Amino acid sequence: MSARPQARRRGCLPPSPTGPGCGCSPRREAGRVEDGEPVGRIELPTVGERHVIVEGTSTSNLRRGPAHYPDSSLPGQNGTFAVAGHRTTYGAPFRKLDKLDRGEKIVAAMPYGRFTYEVEKTRIVKPSDVWVTRRVGHERLVLTACHPLYSASERIVVFARLAKSEALP
Repeated sequence: MSARPQARRRGCLPPSPTGPGCGCSPRREAGRVEDGEPVGRIELPTVGERHVIVEGTSTSNLRRGPAHYPDSSLPGQNGTFAVAGHRTTYGAPFRKLDKLDRGEKIVAAMPYGRFTYEVEKTRIVKPSDVWVTRRVGHERLVLTACHPLYSASERIVVFARLAKSEALP
């Protein structure tokens, strides 16, 4: 008898050491999303922000709200989920990134699950420092925005580690 992979059903999470999973791929869900379409929602409860995340970081997409770096993972893929946003224009969804402290929660609500991250650190980097979106040895969230306010000379980057994941029915 040959081993066949189980049929995947919509809404499932991949196996994760921090939460339940059934082997389904979130990338499968993203494959149905076109550039500029919503992929989920980001919630920053301690600073009172909640925004829809769109796919792709083009200028036009960033005008619509926080945007998923398409070359980064999605939550549940055991990689880096990277999201960019503006701090002073187009609704300024990430204006208060500098107010996030270590240990505070950030939630990524996706069609297939809810992922809670805890802030580990905030760094100021050069715009050319693309290493911040690279995969590391654990599942994490990276939020990026221009810094300081009203300037694009640097980037503020919030690094957060996955603390909890929940499958949605």
